[in-house]
Amino acid sequence: MRKTILLTLFLTTTLFSVELKVKAKLFNADQKSGISVFEGDVNIIRGSDELNASKVTIHTNSNQEPTKFIAEGSTSFNIQTLDGAIYKGKAQKVIYLPKEREYHFFKDVHLKQINERKEIIGEEVVLKTIEGKAYAKGAEKEPVIMIFDIPEDKKEGKK
Repeated sequence: MRKTILLTLFLTTTLFSVELKVKAKLFNADQKSGISVFEGDVNIIRGSDELNASKVTIHTNSNQEPTKFIAEGSTSFNIQTLDGAIYKGKAQKVIYLPKEREYHFFKDVHLKQINERKEIIGEEVVLKTIEGKAYAKGAEKEPVIMIFDIPEDKKEGKK
């Protein structure tokens, strides 16, 4: 029988707390070092954001507040920025810094901005959700690919 471990943490922001829900098959924690490791079909939900991975390591400070998340192994995610942009994608590794609300995606990154119909494909992408900015870097022999959906001007086709 498959056993699922459920851990609920609370993150505090300056105005309100947001529940962080983590599900995984295995869980190991070392309170002294502030490191918790979740393995096997890991699913993390925080507000409207969701992250899935094979393994997630969560680093916490002395107050037991998460300071860094490292997700590895075929990660997939759904993210909403403070300005309402919605992103969906996948990567081999994701690092999330909660204080800065920054996501760093590595290796075989596919990031789609759903509500703007934009897409970034690269080897390293940084998404700053507070500022609504993204940065991308290609592999040594492969460029970053940006895909935009540009609507046609209907007046152009008429004479």
